Amino acid sequence: MLTPQIVRTSVQRALEEDAPWGDLTAQLAIPASARLDTRLVAREAGVFAGGATVAETFRQVDDSIAVEALIADGEPFDAGDRLARISGPARGVLTGERVALNFAQRLSGIATLTSRYVAEVAGTRARIADTRKTTPGLRALEKHAVLAGGGSNHRFGLSDAIMVKDNHLAALGAIDDRTTTEALRSLRERAGHTVSIVVEVDRLDQIEAVLAAGVTGVLLDNFTLDELSAGVRLIGDRAIAEASGGVSLATVGAIARTGVDVVSVGRLTHGARALDLGLDAVGS
Repeated sequence: MLTPQIVRTSVQRALEEDAPWGDLTAQLAIPASARLDTRLVAREAGVFAGGATVAETFRQVDDSIAVEALIADGEPFDAGDRLARISGPARGVLTGERVALNFAQRLSGIATLTSRYVAEVAGTRARIADTRKTTPGLRALEKHAVLAGGGSNHRFGLSDAIMVKDNHLAALGAIDDRTTTEALRSLRERAGHTVSIVVEVDRLDQIEAVLAAGVTGVLLDNFTLDELSAGVRLIGDRAIAEASGGVSLATVGAIARTGVDVVSVGRLTHGARALDLGLDAVGS
């Protein structure tokens, strides 16, 4: 999902927002001949993500700035570790500093939180997946950060998979088991055999009608642990069993142990805290 074009565009927009008419402080206070040698340093432990955005930020500000990555996306680090070297014309380094840090801090925060969820479900069959609860305009970057943290991507957007929720069923006139199955079968025929169809349910008694339509997955929304276990048994190998709702670091392990295939967690992206990273001048 994270193409060079997406990285370029995301960085360009961020720089235009931060310095639409240039960096007044750097231009007026810093001599054009001044140079600055810095290190991207971790103030706390985590998992890194955002290397491409850091490099692209300084490239767009001044392509004579040298950026040397000391860690790859997906690698863990400790407080005090150096993550990258950035050196070159001081004006450019100072202009790009905040945008580069904003990207690295935000994306590393997502990767770090994701890694904690992944650790909690170790030894189960469950994958940790993100959702569409992302920052507008930054979805590809944030979903890349989830991958860096060891998680999985759910659908990227509304265009690449079908997910039928309660309001969709209501709009389709699916008011009982028969009409639900008929509506989903009709959808299956129109969608074609290559398109995944996931249907959200919030009660155990909805599952059989959904499975009868030949769907790809069943999303068990806000089920109790006992209900999740029962839902997994009902679904068997007929579809992917996904749990969502009420997922936290304290609950995700127990949810995974019910036997679900996927646990989708919106807070991977909308609830992640930016990590504390800094750009330190060498010798300061």
